[in-house]
Amino acid sequence: MQLESILKKIIKERKGRNFSQHIFIDSLVQGNLNDQQILEDSMIFSLAGCIITANLCTWAICFLTTSEEVQKKLYEELDEVFGKSPITPEKIEQLRYCRQVLCETVRTAKLTPISARLQDIEGKVDQFIIPRETLVLYALGVVLQDPSTWPSPHKFDPDRFDDESVMKTFSLLGFSGTQECPELRFAYMVTTVLLSVLLRRLHLHSVEGQVIETKYELVTTSREEAWITVSKRY
Repeated sequence: MQLESILKKIIKERKGRNFSQHIFIDSLVQGNLNDQQILEDSMIFSLAGCIITANLCTWAICFLTTSEEVQKKLYEELDEVFGKSPITPEKIEQLRYCRQVLCETVRTAKLTPISARLQDIEGKVDQFIIPRETLVLYALGVVLQDPSTWPSPHKFDPDRFDDESVMKTFSLLGFSGTQECPELRFAYMVTTVLLSVLLRRLHLHSVEGQVIETKYELVTTSREEAWITVSKRY
């Protein structure tokens, strides 16, 4: 498998050496993992990261075509932060509203509707005991659109993430903050770059009459191809 051979080569090159730029594999190499574990974790990150990124890009663009107001507000932020200058990691950090758009995309699309984690310690929910080393499934698709937490849960509204308490709730689910999964962090960065390039040049429009049906698996996708139209911004 080509991906496996490429990763094996990278792991070998990074072992026992210091590089000025720290990458994901370096964290695995420096951990208490054997070569097979490093390879498997690297492959999971590579494959899962690509799938999550592709679908986050798709859903973000689709949702932006449904709201001219959100698209205008995002364009204004991009224009203010970047102007005519190139995209840099330092400037991406300044894109507060763009981050809100991506968080709301993850929530509205229920991008990862289910998650699982092995319980490290014994836990308790009401009167129920969860033994240590129990595999716990998280119904994130339900939590992300729970009306008691998210008013008008089916509405695409990035402004809801203006509230720091909402962002904290999101971080507790692993979608932002210190608990954010590395695949999603990678997806946020790539999608930010894509939207920065597209919106500074183009208006995004929905296709009249198109109905996008969702397909819920480990990552939520559209059942059929989703189409948009574009027009030049300048």
